Amino acid sequence: MIHFPWRMTFACLLACVAFTAEALGQPPSKAELPLIKGRQRVVVVMVDGLGPDYVAQSEMPVLKGLMARGFSKTVSDVMPSVTNVNNASICCGVWPEEHGITGNSFFDESRGELEYMENAAYVLRPTLFERAARHGVKSALLTAKKKTVALLSKGADLAVAAEAPSAELVQKYGSPPPIYSREINYWLWEVAIDLLANRRDLGCLYVHTTDYPMHNWPPSAPESQEHLARLDALLGRAVAAAPDAAFLITADHGLNAKSRCWDLDKACRNRGIELRFAFSAERDKYVKHHRNFGGTGYVWLKSPKDAERATKVLRELAGVEAVLTRDEAARRFHLMPGRIGELVVLGDRETVFGDLDADMEMEALPPTLRTHGSLHEAEVPLVIYNASGTLPPAETVRVNFDMTRTLYRD
Repeated sequence: MIHFPWRMTFACLLACVAFTAEALGQPPSKAELPLIKGRQRVVVVMVDGLGPDYVAQSEMPVLKGLMARGFSKTVSDVMPSVTNVNNASICCGVWPEEHGITGNSFFDESRGELEYMENAAYVLRPTLFERAARHGVKSALLTAKKKTVALLSKGADLAVAAEAPSAELVQKYGSPPPIYSREINYWLWEVAIDLLANRRDLGCLYVHTTDYPMHNWPPSAPESQEHLARLDALLGRAVAAAPDAAFLITADHGLNAKSRCWDLDKACRNRGIELRFAFSAERDKYVKHHRNFGGTGYVWLKSPKDAERATKVLRELAGVEAVLTRDEAARRFHLMPGRIGELVVLGDRETVFGDLDADMEMEALPPTLRTHGSLHEAEVPLVIYNASGTLPPAETVRVNFDMTRTLYRD
């Protein structure tokens, strides 16, 4: 049994999320032993928004029991710390420089158009489901959000989005609650438990919840406590329904309260520099979660000659922690250069970026605004329980998708 502390100092966090090629960028070695032997069933659980503070401040006896009896460690997510980037990394088992998903949205430089990254055509490496199929293993993707089905379900034998279920699913399980609720996660887990109990032909399940509750409530809030208690109990039922299965559990990001938002385009214009385009990597269709405010901003310039001046202006904005060139960001975070901005802007713990009426908001931001996207939401839990193969050396597990790197590899 291996157990690691949930808490890390901020210095350790920064070291962990430095994402240097030496520390994190190496693919698994050919000698790496498989985590799963034979035909053992696998349940991959991505609890959207489950930062270590939520686990630490909630009872969650089932999850903490799995941690104590299996392998657990606090690791880094993948930057930017938004859902699509991390879901794709966990599902494909590789960095964004390979799978190509670099945000919840994508700016097509050649056409000058901003699109949601919700199309499987954006994913450039095989999904977990495609890899499983090559090994003769049937699989299912269960998610609260329909965007995850559109992006990552290629190869899955069954794909369920609680946000938009089929008539057959509604008839069998009842109508799911709204996407903007914590109850939708309970519905999703009821489906997962039923499949684990009654569809033993499904050898791999991927379960992805919504982080709407985490956006709305801090760990200490009664609503958050109720939500995680219910999820924990449902996890316990899932383990009981599939005692033979390995459970691989992680998250895509944590969350923090935010008190400042910059509109990078307007901020630069008001300081004498016109940008071609800027947006938050958090931008997606679920605006009630976060108003599309996130801690990483992508910036495109009208001319390469503007780079030095724009960088200076951006670095002087209150709450901007770093401004990286495209090449610097691609190297540091293992991102695909052609799918990120010419400049990448990182906010501090309290600062985010998005579209505003003014160049900056502070007083107008709701006091309950909680979101993510920066390095300050990069700590996530990772738990491996009941794996039939060989647990990886603890020092090699540094990022959330390390738990799926070796699954169904040829």
